[in-house]
Amino acid sequence: MKTHHIYIFLFVLFSFHCNSQNTNRRHLPLQLVQYGDNLNTPFSAIEMLQLAEVYGASLEKEILSRPNRVLSMKNLLRNRIVIEKRPNPRDQKECTLLSEVPLFDAFVSTLQRDSVFDPQEFNPLKYTLSFYSRGEHMYRVDGTDYFIFIKSQHSKRK
Repeated sequence: MKTHHIYIFLFVLFSFHCNSQNTNRRHLPLQLVQYGDNLNTPFSAIEMLQLAEVYGASLEKEILSRPNRVLSMKNLLRNRIVIEKRPNPRDQKECTLLSEVPLFDAFVSTLQRDSVFDPQEFNPLKYTLSFYSRGEHMYRVDGTDYFIFIKSQHSKRK
């Protein structure tokens, strides 16, 4: 009978040990998304063109009629996407090339990749970039010194 109690004790002890290992692997709680004052104004003409290019006839239904999506898109376009030119090789890190990122053509099947990269004309919404993951992401525009940074929506605003 005593060996039976020892086995139960060992089983319970092992169970607690496994559970404590799992809790160490859990992610820390996410910061609440904080929106800045620059989201109070309507979409700009350029932002509307970017949205229309990607969402086409579904723009009203998918974005404009949904206040939370409007806020999220404004935050993404105005605060979270940064394009930088980094000509110094020491400032450049290995990252995913833009050519490796699929197009987001769920709403406009004829959407095309840009043949030439122009940071002023670039529409990041055309690509399935990691907009809503936990961390920040960086992409390099093929054959250039341009990098696209996607800031996390959960990081504290600066």
